[in-house]
Amino acid sequence: MAVADYGAREGLFTGYFEIELNGSRRRHGPNQTPIYRRPPDLGSGRRYSRAEIEDGALAGHGLELIWVDDPIDAFFLQIQGSGRVRLENGQTIRLGYDGQNGLPYVPVGRLLIERGQIPREKLTMASIRAWMRDHPAAGAALRREDSSYVFFREIRGDGPIGAEKVVLTPERSLAVDRAYIPLGVPVWLDAEEQFVPNQRVHRLVIAQDTGGAIKGPVRGDLFWGAGHAGGDRAGEMNARGRYYLLLPHSLADRLSAEEVRR
Repeated sequence: MAVADYGAREGLFTGYFEIELNGSRRRHGPNQTPIYRRPPDLGSGRRYSRAEIEDGALAGHGLELIWVDDPIDAFFLQIQGSGRVRLENGQTIRLGYDGQNGLPYVPVGRLLIERGQIPREKLTMASIRAWMRDHPAAGAALRREDSSYVFFREIRGDGPIGAEKVVLTPERSLAVDRAYIPLGVPVWLDAEEQFVPNQRVHRLVIAQDTGGAIKGPVRGDLFWGAGHAGGDRAGEMNARGRYYLLLPHSLADRLSAEEVRR
């Protein structure tokens, strides 16, 4: 069954990955950026913005889960929703999404396009990261314009874990908008890269995750795996295409009939 947005079957498909960071369980040396646990009163009362949290709104409450050495990596950890942190003793711990502050997500890529910093046709995750590294002060200010803030928990065992509460599979797990696509549904994805000639993403995937930037009926984010290899593929993915839900005939016929009646 083809998915459409008011008749438009084509949409945007991007990529994400399990980012790797360097850090410590205590604050020292280069490890100065905290990754916070979910506050116990997140569902009620005051909700702090990213800027307020960076200015210390949560400091001193025992919510620091880990300290990392790169604020840019910490920001992209929040966008990706999961990651691995290499500790100084050689141990690696896995972090998973554990809530959000409830404030609106602001895509910094859109701001960079609007301000003429990165051309639309060259906007990728990699180009945003590069711009932030080339413009440290402006990059820090840009990140604060996104009021959304994500909290994490330490995950034991395999991961990362998606919104369906199962381990994500590289190149087969897709993040979708749950308002339109139910989790667990098999999906046939057919999309073509906009900026990489002759590169097509044409495969069976499963709707297993969600994301703050994944909004709309025809919108997806494909999980590419972990580390640099996964990051390279995810960072360059900016594809236009469509997808089809693989449903039992009886259900597909009923949904089609309901759509006609509308």
